[in-house]
Amino acid sequence: MNNLVILMGGAQSGGNPITQIVPLVLIVVVFYFFMIRPQMKKQKDQKKYIEALKIGDKILTIGGIYGTIHKMNEDGTMVMAVEDGTKMKISKNAVSNDATATLNQTT
Repeated sequence: MNNLVILMGGAQSGGNPITQIVPLVLIVVVFYFFMIRPQMKKQKDQKKYIEALKIGDKILTIGGIYGTIHKMNEDGTMVMAVEDGTKMKISKNAVSNDATATLNQTT
């Protein structure tokens, strides 16, 4: 019977519970700083960018369509003019924040 207790890691029931909790807390802290916090910052920047859009801004939609804002509507939509003059009604949330800075620099 003693051999079985030794193989199972001993019969210690009075171990320090803090040593078991500390690794879990460290994992949560690492996830917060490397995954959750940057994602929240990215969403905040995206929201600020969308609120700052105005007529004449060159945009790229999340669907990959390049265009220029022609008209802003009160209901959260906008009319976007593409290269050949075609106009499309899109949601403000369909505007991508990724490539718009490079798009504005090249054209």
